[in-house]
Amino acid sequence: MSYVDDVYAKVVEKNPAQPEFHQAVKEVLESLRVVIEANEEEYKKSALLERLTIPERIIQFRVPWVDDAGQVQVNNGYRVQFNSAIGPYKGGLRFHPSVNLGIIKFLGFEQIFKNSLTGLPIGGGKGGCDFDPKGKSDREVMAFCQSFMTELYRHIGADTDVPAGDIGVGGREIGFLYGQYKRIRNVYEGVLTGKGLTYGGSLARTEATGYGLLYLTAEMLKCNGKDIKDKTICVSGAGNVAIYAIQKAQQLGGKPVTCSDSTGWIYDPEGIDVALLKEVKEVKRARLSEYAAKRPSAEYHEKKNGEHGVWSVKCDVALPCATQNELDLEDAKALVANGCFAVAEGANMPTTLEATEYLQKNGVLFCPGKASNAGGVATSALEMSQNSERLSWTFEEVDAKLQGIMVNIFHNLDEAAKKYGMEGNYVAGANIAGFLKVAEAMKAQGIV
Repeated sequence: MSYVDDVYAKVVEKNPAQPEFHQAVKEVLESLRVVIEANEEEYKKSALLERLTIPERIIQFRVPWVDDAGQVQVNNGYRVQFNSAIGPYKGGLRFHPSVNLGIIKFLGFEQIFKNSLTGLPIGGGKGGCDFDPKGKSDREVMAFCQSFMTELYRHIGADTDVPAGDIGVGGREIGFLYGQYKRIRNVYEGVLTGKGLTYGGSLARTEATGYGLLYLTAEMLKCNGKDIKDKTICVSGAGNVAIYAIQKAQQLGGKPVTCSDSTGWIYDPEGIDVALLKEVKEVKRARLSEYAAKRPSAEYHEKKNGEHGVWSVKCDVALPCATQNELDLEDAKALVANGCFAVAEGANMPTTLEATEYLQKNGVLFCPGKASNAGGVATSALEMSQNSERLSWTFEEVDAKLQGIMVNIFHNLDEAAKKYGMEGNYVAGANIAGFLKVAEAMKAQGIV
């Protein structure tokens, strides 16, 4: 059995009932096979892959809080500090009922390579809780966040681990978490990113993941002789990433025609009205059916079990921006049949392995989330820099740095794929480029 196969078998054996984590490890190791086999003796002797796939630290804790009815609720909190070879742990917090240890490990493992690709000194980590902020009052969210941070604070710090937001953790939640950290530690430091602009946040952070996705997508198309201008774009999701991906796509001359949430999806052949979408999702926190009610050109479709309707719409470019494994093999077949020639992931691992392979085999340009959605964490690292310098950069400064980072990411993964004889395989290119930097740092620091 090869070293890659041996390590993957151990991951599956020692992490039962964690399919998302298994999937993430398999995808990375398979695409790294050519690099690992060229250095197999060295990597095996130092157990480099074992050290890469086992987190440096896993913190699991209970989160008790009191709801508005006076009832005590208890949730499960997690922080997985995966790899600090190139910098302090960096990765978001996800508050969603689906959160479990396997999902946090998959996200933390992906974050190692994503953070490495940015070129910035940040390691990989992730955290979260099975708490659902939806339908909770502000007081309930505050009570939960304060309890969550009362345990988490002892494990994080500006030079140790810097969490950010993710699904279910926006500006409101970051504010409550930061206030409690400051209260307990009595220090004012850049320990969380995604903060409000009045207390250390960065301009362009809100837009960063969606904007970065489009900067990289536009560069990928350009390097393949195509232009995003006048292209029809299908987007899934209606959260932060999707909204700002739609906004930047329109600014670059593209035409996004879909978005979705947990209850249904919208097809708007005239192009998504970003102002209305923001009002419905960011201000009212309402369902997309309200968008359709105010927009005569839009069709609203109720979500059916196992159906991801946005991918049935004819498009040139698809941007999955909702959640993991939302684009499956049948969706990939529909996209190819409808003439889609590019897919770039805005969410973390939104495309199944089978769908990814099908898209690649059918000549679709495919960029994985660890590269194409790295704009969020890149701008979080820029927020850390501003906090350390006690400075605040302009929107234009941050946006220009973001665009430069995303263009560089694409060229780094493109060159890595070409170097190892896999031209056009951007999944392999991203994994190789991210891995080599981390591997070199791990080797330099000894057996730790």
